[in-house]
Amino acid sequence: MKPGSTLRILLAQGPAPALAAAGAALAWLALAGDSYTIRLATLAGAQALLVLGYQLVFGHAGALSLAQGGLFGLGAYVAALLSLHVPWAMALTLPAAALAAMLVAAMVGVAVLRLQTHYFALATLAVAQLIHLAAVNLETLTGGANGLAGILPVVPRGWPMLLLVWGLFGAAGWMVARVLAGLAGPVLDLAREHPQAAQSLGIDVAALRFSAFVAGAGLAGLAGALHAQVVGVVSPDVADMPVMIGCLIATVIGGRRAVLGAALGAILLTHAPEWFRFLENRHLIAFGLLALAMVIVAPDGLAALVTDARRRLRPPVTPTSAPAPQPPTVARAAAPGTLRLESVGKSFGGVRALDGVSFEVAPAEAVGVIGPNGSGKTTLVNVVTGIIAADAGRISLGSETLRDRAAYAIARLGVSRTFQQAQLVAAAPAEDAVAAAAWRRSPRPSLPAARAEASHWLARLDAGSDAARPCGALPAGRRRLVEVARALMARPHLLVLDEPGAGLSRSERAALARHLRAVCAEGTTLLIIDHDIDFLAACTNRLICLDRGQVVADGPVEAVRRDPRVRLAWFGIDHEEGAA
Repeated sequence: MKPGSTLRILLAQGPAPALAAAGAALAWLALAGDSYTIRLATLAGAQALLVLGYQLVFGHAGALSLAQGGLFGLGAYVAALLSLHVPWAMALTLPAAALAAMLVAAMVGVAVLRLQTHYFALATLAVAQLIHLAAVNLETLTGGANGLAGILPVVPRGWPMLLLVWGLFGAAGWMVARVLAGLAGPVLDLAREHPQAAQSLGIDVAALRFSAFVAGAGLAGLAGALHAQVVGVVSPDVADMPVMIGCLIATVIGGRRAVLGAALGAILLTHAPEWFRFLENRHLIAFGLLALAMVIVAPDGLAALVTDARRRLRPPVTPTSAPAPQPPTVARAAAPGTLRLESVGKSFGGVRALDGVSFEVAPAEAVGVIGPNGSGKTTLVNVVTGIIAADAGRISLGSETLRDRAAYAIARLGVSRTFQQAQLVAAAPAEDAVAAAAWRRSPRPSLPAARAEASHWLARLDAGSDAARPCGALPAGRRRLVEVARALMARPHLLVLDEPGAGLSRSERAALARHLRAVCAEGTTLLIIDHDIDFLAACTNRLICLDRGQVVADGPVEAVRRDPRVRLAWFGIDHEEGAA
């Protein structure tokens, strides 16, 4: 990435306002700040690093971790012990604290990141409590309830420490913003909001969550080490639950996914209790009311208010004309071969969703799947693409076995799909939603290059005018086209579509059918589920009919249409009743 483009990205994404605000704050401190004010500002910088790390875990990866406060305390104790017992290695204090937190997070993450929702939150809470109990009970090492005192800082306290802390925050914020301004931003949004859709593009969601968890832990450990060196004392309080609660409050108030939000939330959390000291025992009530008011006034965080104000003052310039999107130049490997299903079965409790399903789809063949509601069509798609595992039978693509493989691993074999309900990030522009499909490529393209290719696929499906519109603002049918474009951008060998024509007008379905026929003519195998037989007849040459989890007909479109078993499954009447 060129330096000029990097600067433009940073100006658009948020670090520039954060740096400007930091510069103004430093100027104010130089003119009016006493030693206590400088110390408080330094503590706010350490808190900002803690919140920045939690944004990675909670805001971007969507994992409600309650271990961030405990990892903050772990970093504080590591820094204290090194300072007291290995003073000659002071330069290693901060990296060691960050590394210790990352190692603990890595060991814990392997086990707990498999859990979902509240189970993950409870598991990480247990980790934080174990760290706190260790700080209390390992008295010979941690000093117990009395803690450790006499901690030496890596630089003198006061202005040097202030500049170090906020300098580290600026560097970390710049790196985070630069990563998120690239293709990682849309990919993390998709993995957080729709993990199944992310896996269908070959994205390992578990690996993304693990990376965010470990990186966030490193920033928590670094923040804890800086806090210990500013205060000069550590006690079990630095690993207690109030630290985690404060981190969560600062993250929500400042903004879950903005670097500027980490700074604003940390500053407010650190300084607001000082503003209400005159209320004595009632100052916590005032702070709680302030936090509640901030959530009501700015539900997306203070950073969102700043961004909205900046957009009103300087509205984004919409280009009057855009260059025509260029066709993709990504080369595909040789097609892996025929899709084969042999006696595939799947049950949900006592319901047999698939019962001995067997068929083949040759390379570059277009096959439609029909059947009444509850016949097992979506279950069939899900077992082929790895969203759910089959109970019996064999599924293969060429020489590769698909059964029992993870969904992202199947996608990396050249399988792409859409869903019965379009899985798109509502706030993402359509071109970013499609661009996320380029993540698994090597070398990975830049976001502008991925957007250019995404515009090509949208234009090819007659949805080019929607490229800059948020997916949540699109009608249901247009969202379908965006999802099909995303699946095509993955350059699949096998494209599996679950009711792609739903929500489209008759003319739009006819156009989509023409586009899919062209895709098939270019060598892509199609497996399409839909209720509209006319639509399937326009884009496929063969139909498979399912009823009660079994294949009741398989053959050319017209032959399947006339099959009595299909009429019985589809309309509930046999041939004689139809004639009568």
